Amino acid sequence: MDDVLRLRDYIYRTTGMYFPDSKRYFFETRFARRLQALKLNSFREYFEFLQREPEGKKEFRELIQEITINETSFFRNLPQLKALVDLVLPDIMKHKEQLNFYSIRIWSAGCSSGEEPYTIAMLIHDRYPDLHKKWKLEILGTDINEKMIEKAIAGEYSEYTMRNIPPRFRNRYFSRNERGYYIAPELKRMVRFEVANLMDDVQMVFLKKFDVIFCRNVLIYFDTSSKKKVIEHFYNNLLDPGYLFLGHSESLYGITDKFQLVHVPGGMIYKKKV
Repeated sequence: MDDVLRLRDYIYRTTGMYFPDSKRYFFETRFARRLQALKLNSFREYFEFLQREPEGKKEFRELIQEITINETSFFRNLPQLKALVDLVLPDIMKHKEQLNFYSIRIWSAGCSSGEEPYTIAMLIHDRYPDLHKKWKLEILGTDINEKMIEKAIAGEYSEYTMRNIPPRFRNRYFSRNERGYYIAPELKRMVRFEVANLMDDVQMVFLKKFDVIFCRNVLIYFDTSSKKKVIEHFYNNLLDPGYLFLGHSESLYGITDKFQLVHVPGGMIYKKKV
């Protein structure tokens, strides 16, 4: 078997990320970078290196950082975010008040360097400033890329990354020095981050009882089989009523019928069927 494709398929089996043959130049050049970094002579040697313990496991993390594209920004797809604070959270809070259960859990899956979960935290803090007096709010951000999670925890961002943030949010929730912009401590306390693989059944078992899951512009890297597995995890991880936010170009059509499509002003989201 072609050793480049063997590497490609190994990534697929481990992470669910699939790169078609038409993307060969992309993934082959990324593999070559790691080959060069390790001073190995062939893709076969590199594949064999990945099987070693513990150095292979460490190298696989480096490879994932090489092949993942972490293009994101604050306040991305604003209509969905407005739907979260104006429609979804009131529905969840109304339901939970009837149960006398004052906890809200939100998961940003594939959060890259943290812009999405921090945006969610900003909007909730701004819209519901007294929420903490009655409710326990937990926002979790996860990504398979360890370096991105480290950056998210640091909460340091460049001018370019800040480009879509309205001035009042920038002034309220960030401080600035010569290195860049920093998330305010009150916001950092609202969000925690973990490294997570959406295809890892064991990890997914422990990510339970969420009210809302954001997984935007992540499923585009998965084939149908992997998408079905990830969405099944999400269904099991959501409470009732539970909401799933996907990217504007992503759909559950042909993937599952366990979610109801909900149209919101300027966009759409999914609600868990029970």
